[in-house]
Amino acid sequence: MKILDCTLRDGGYYNDWDFDPRTVECYLTAMNRLPVDMIEVGYRSLPSKNYMGRFGYSPRFELVRLREQSKKRIAVMLNEKDIRVEDLPTVLDSVADLVDMVRMAIAPDNMARAIELGRAIKERGIAVAFNVMYMSKWHEMPAFLELLPELNGWADCINMVDSFGGVTPDDVRRTFAMVRERTTIPIGFHGHNNLELALINTLTAIECGAEWVDATVLGMGRGAGNLKLELLLAYLNKGGLEVDFNMLGEVVRCFSTLHVRYGWGTGLPYMLSGANSLPQKEVMAWVNNRLLSLNSIIRALDNKRQNIEDNDKFPEWHAESAERVLIVGGGQRVVEHIDSVREMLKADPKIVVVHSSSRHAKLFKGLENPQIFCLVGDEGHRMERVFEGLGDFRGRCILPPYPRKMGTDVPASVVDKTFELHAVTFTDQFRDSCTAMALQAAFEMSARSVMVVGYDGYTDMLLTQRERDLTTENEYILAAFDRAFEGEFVSLTPTLYNALRVDSIYHRI
Repeated sequence: MKILDCTLRDGGYYNDWDFDPRTVECYLTAMNRLPVDMIEVGYRSLPSKNYMGRFGYSPRFELVRLREQSKKRIAVMLNEKDIRVEDLPTVLDSVADLVDMVRMAIAPDNMARAIELGRAIKERGIAVAFNVMYMSKWHEMPAFLELLPELNGWADCINMVDSFGGVTPDDVRRTFAMVRERTTIPIGFHGHNNLELALINTLTAIECGAEWVDATVLGMGRGAGNLKLELLLAYLNKGGLEVDFNMLGEVVRCFSTLHVRYGWGTGLPYMLSGANSLPQKEVMAWVNNRLLSLNSIIRALDNKRQNIEDNDKFPEWHAESAERVLIVGGGQRVVEHIDSVREMLKADPKIVVVHSSSRHAKLFKGLENPQIFCLVGDEGHRMERVFEGLGDFRGRCILPPYPRKMGTDVPASVVDKTFELHAVTFTDQFRDSCTAMALQAAFEMSARSVMVVGYDGYTDMLLTQRERDLTTENEYILAAFDRAFEGEFVSLTPTLYNALRVDSIYHRI
């Protein structure tokens, strides 16, 4: 049995394959001393519209450097869905002398095409492995299974990939036997850890006769992550495998910083996606969205499993006209300037207050102004906390247009005060965000002046990925509204958003 570590490839989904040189040096030093037979260092890819770092492309100069520093065999991966035989001169030929194995990520439906690509790679003198996804579904794919004998005599490995992270040891045994009946080539296993079964599934695969197993440092990998290399080695050491634990501890410490920053690993949404064989790519995006509650994600997973669009339909909101609208965000500037904001609202009770975040809603209690609350993600529960049970709630709530893929999460006490927007018309992206909803509400009210407070932006340069994503999202939405809106659109408190012109609240009172 051989171990392949794919940290730099699979882990790159969290950092866009941008591992800093010190981390790579630490990783290579450790791999040289540990009982790992091969390292998969990244992808070879055609140009992408999205940014990918060095290990998303693995350029020749980087592979030369890795060859100089590493004592282990080196693999790269191709995404079969993106690569054709005619692309190999561009994607592979320039590095063929530096690569020991090419692994292809393959959807079972594309197996025939993958075989053609694999043969073309093999002709270049490089070992070829088929990483075939969705192993839990293979028994339902006779056309795929019928192609497995075509691998005999030339392919170097077929890896069973537990894409959903939901297989059990019994599933591993059945699938292994099903594959072994049809092909004589080595079989490998790549486990995901949605249900915390990656170790036992890998050990089961080894018992069945698997010749290759995958792991990553600290389990770094897409979504719930993979089998932890350190866990596998600790277990195998019990059976006599020699492990340099000092070196293993060093590489774990090195990647711990990345773990704190990106927070990969399983959780309830990933567990449910694994248990129900639902793709974790979409779940990963949901989990990384700070606005979405756990209940919303679980409801969305359940909806997806039942093939339904949404749980509840609410009456459409028919807005009354309002000359002036104030949109309240969640920034600290609202607290700093609340006295002046309240003075402005008291002076004109016809100004409609739209809360894109209910974080500061309590500061607006007791005002005569109509108030509207945008409910996305966890806002309903936050509103309950702010109003201490909503016993004295006098506002109205609005939801994104139906259907809402995240489902609907509305406190029972405000159901009769909740409506949904017909559409979000001014932007083509992020239509289910609180900011987009608040601005659409202003459109619906035919406002001539839209004022904003509490859209501070982030001043700290060391932002989390979620904060960077939110900044990008808000900047896009605000700019789209500014282009579409013909009236006054200003921030009355300081902001870092380029799309907002700044006026002063003190000019308005």
